[in-house]
Parts: sequence; structure tokens; C-alpha cells
Amino acid sequence: MSQEKPLPFVYQFAAGAVAGVSEILLMYPLDVAKTRIQLQTGKGAGAEAYNGMLDCFRKIIKTEGFSRLYRGISAPILMEAPKRATKFAANDEWGKVYRKMFGAPQMTQSLSVLTGATAGATESFVVVPFELVKIRLQDRASAGKYNGMIDCVTKTVRAEGPLALYQGLESTMWRHILWNAGYFGCIFQVRQMMPKAETKSGQMFNDLISGAIGGTVGTIWNTPLDVVKSRIQNTPRVPGVVPKYNWAWPAVFTVLREEGPAALYKGFLPKASTFGNNDLSSE
Repeated sequence: MSQEKPLPFVYQFAAGAVAGVSEILLMYPLDVAKTRIQLQTGKGAGAEAYNGMLDCFRKIIKTEGFSRLYRGISAPILMEAPKRATKFAANDEWGKVYRKMFGAPQMTQSLSVLTGATAGATESFVVVPFELVKIRLQDRASAGKYNGMIDCVTKTVRAEGPLALYQGLESTMWRHILWNAGYFGCIFQVRQMMPKAETKSGQMFNDLISGAIGGTVGTIWNTPLDVVKSRIQNTPRVPGVVPKYNWAWPAVFTVLREEGPAALYKGFLPKASTFGNNDLSSE
């Protein structure tokens, strides 16, 4: 009986890209709600404040229209192919590097964590400009400021310089490091604990459960960095002025001091609904 051969890489990549774009189209409103809630400073009191995910959806649709839930979606769609290519390559190459470095014949949990964290940091260099544009278009204050992705890029570069497109790189790296470390470390452990699947459907079930648990753990770990990343990237650079939210960990402590621990988990529910997916938020 012949064994089924795995699909060639190009087909796996194409299938993954199509699945990724489909996921973006489905989940993007959740990402908009997450960003809006994260950018909301203070206690969120007042008629215009968002008191959770459903309230955010209701107010956006009522005051701005349904289409606002998809504003800025072109950025993550265009990001999907280079991001996915980088993720594939980085996970594969860093895995080889670490196995060789530590003389390990196969992946272990600790190597999975290390590989995931390093691949996440590598991926950050690709996604940051797209993320910055996406967040600035999602912000309510930008409604009359930018007329789309190209206009946002043009105005940002003209006003703040080309390096402004990489604003938030450090916080994005931390966000990806924490999510990938949590996800890959947890998913490896969960798979080891679960009974071995005897069928394809059983393997799919194991993958679903381990992925859900790993994604949730990764989201818990990286949400505080995602909150400050959103604020860092949405802050225009002014010459001679040090932004309030500038570097990741000082920004975390600023939010903690001014708004309390709960503020570091603003937008957690819509973020967790996609398991903290860094393709959209993944975050």
C-alpha cells in the first residue's frame, strides 16, 4: 500500500495564502475593534467610549457605517504573502540552526520555543510597515486624515520620514517573540500529552485542541505588548518631542501606572477570538 506524498511546497504555500486571506476577510472586524479599544486611553468613560467588543461594533456601525469595520484591510491582505513566506523560511532555517547548535537530532520543547521566538522576531521586519498603516487607518481620529493605504504611506513618509514606517519595530518584535514562544512551547507540550491519533480525523482534532490552547496562552502572554505597540505606531513623530509611548517596556509601565493592570489587556476578547493571530494583530 503506497503512502500519500506530502504536497509540494508551492502548493502548501498557495493553500496557506488563500486560507490566510480568507481568515483576514472573516476576522478583520475583530481586529478593528481590538485596535480601537487598545487606543482608548483612560477609563473609557463617556458616550463615545467603547465599553467592550460588542459596544465597539455597535457604535462604529451606528456612527460611521458598516464599511468602517473593513477600513485598512488592504494592508494585511498585501502583507499576507511576504509574511507567510518569511514565517515558513524563518521557522525552517532557525530550527536547523538551533538543532545544529545544540546537537539535537530532532526538535524538543525548548528548541521549539527558541525557534518560534527567533522566527517571530525575524517576521517583525516584514510586518511592521503594514501594521503601522493598518492601525492608523483603523483609528477613529484618522477618518478625515487618510484616504486609503497609499495616502497613509505618502503622508507618513512626508511628515515623519521613511523610517517612521518602522516605528514600533521593537514592540512588534517583543509581541511576536512572546506569542511565538508561548504558542510553540505550549503546542509542543500539549501534543506530547495527548493520546496518539490513529486516524486523520483524530490527528485533526489533536491539532485543533493543541492549537487553540497554544494560541490562547500566546495571547495571554503578548496582549500587553500588543496594546503598547498599537499606541506606539499610532503616535505621529514630532521633531524634538519624545513620544509618551516610545519603547515597549517603558510604555507597559506607563499604562500600568496611569490606567491600571486591566488596561494592559484592552482588546483581549476580540484578540483572543482569533487566538491572538499575529497575521492580523500577532500579533
